[in-house]
Amino acid sequence: MAVKGKAKDTKTVFLHLLLCLVIFYTTYYMIGSICFGAFRLDHFDGLIPFDFKTEPTESNSKYLVNLLSMELTYFSSGLLFAAVVKRWVWDYAITVTCIHVGLTSAVMQEFPLIWQWWLALGSGLFLMICNGQLIAYFACQNDHSYPTFDNY
Repeated sequence: MAVKGKAKDTKTVFLHLLLCLVIFYTTYYMIGSICFGAFRLDHFDGLIPFDFKTEPTESNSKYLVNLLSMELTYFSSGLLFAAVVKRWVWDYAITVTCIHVGLTSAVMQEFPLIWQWWLALGSGLFLMICNGQLIAYFACQNDHSYPTFDNY
């Protein structure tokens, strides 16, 4: 059974992936700086997207800033990805998250084994996919250049 959709060329896929990565990390740093200011922390940590070593307790303001920044970034990025990649938000969301895990391991020089970080990452990815796909579905409802389930 063949797919009747139009395949995208490799150059377009890489361009969209690069745009999604730029959107993701720009949003992460913007939201992170706002959260640092809102929680009145002493200094901005440039490693905020990659920091999984902060002690996960409710009384630790830096942990709360990291958690809030991650969840808000994933929520916002899903909405922004919908404008770039249309119906394929889930694919780019998973790819960006895998790249993020790889970059996090490289920057922190160890693989994250903290279950709270993975739980936050998974719930953020779920938010990103659901929000992005909903926006893409309603925005591209009349756009017939992308395959729908009716075509299969």
